[in-house]
Amino acid sequence: MNKFNLVVKKIFRLFLQGLLLAAPSGITIFVIYWVFEKIDGPIRHYVNHIFNIQIPGIGLVVTFTVIALLGWAGQSFLFKPIGVFVDRIFEKAPIVKMIYSSLTDFFNAFVGEKKKFTRPVLVKVNLISNLEKVGFITSDDLSDLGIKDKVSVLFPHSYNWSGEMFIVPKEHITPLNLPPSEVMKFALSGGVTRV
Repeated sequence: MNKFNLVVKKIFRLFLQGLLLAAPSGITIFVIYWVFEKIDGPIRHYVNHIFNIQIPGIGLVVTFTVIALLGWAGQSFLFKPIGVFVDRIFEKAPIVKMIYSSLTDFFNAFVGEKKKFTRPVLVKVNLISNLEKVGFITSDDLSDLGIKDKVSVLFPHSYNWSGEMFIVPKEHITPLNLPPSEVMKFALSGGVTRV
């Protein structure tokens, strides 16, 4: 191999090393900038049009405030009937029901009062090779499905916001005595991020 090829290989290795260092921070900055522009830009323009003032970040503040006020209103006894009414409307619409209930369950699983991903476990998924996967118990009682002595476990996919749900025997479950957020980070990063 001649010197030119060695130099090219070394430069390419240095490029890949630089990419590994720059990509995570670059992508994070891009996502933050994109969200900021998509939310802040239109609202900032609207405020500037009405009050003739430019306040960078006002869109994010307004959006955060409106969502927080919705959360506060949703907890008050005056607005609970409205929430129940909206739920009933969406639950009666054939196709909308499936989308609405799935999204409601998904958001409740992460941030609602009925959080689901709070019990990280290690599951034997292959008894011959003792292959194990990290997951989260999402339901202990599967009697509605006619299943006994099993639990449902969600296995998040690495580097993705999706996962697989398995029904597994309880004796194959090993509870992990770790914070759920750390286990989720470990699973989503494919084991690269340490707990």
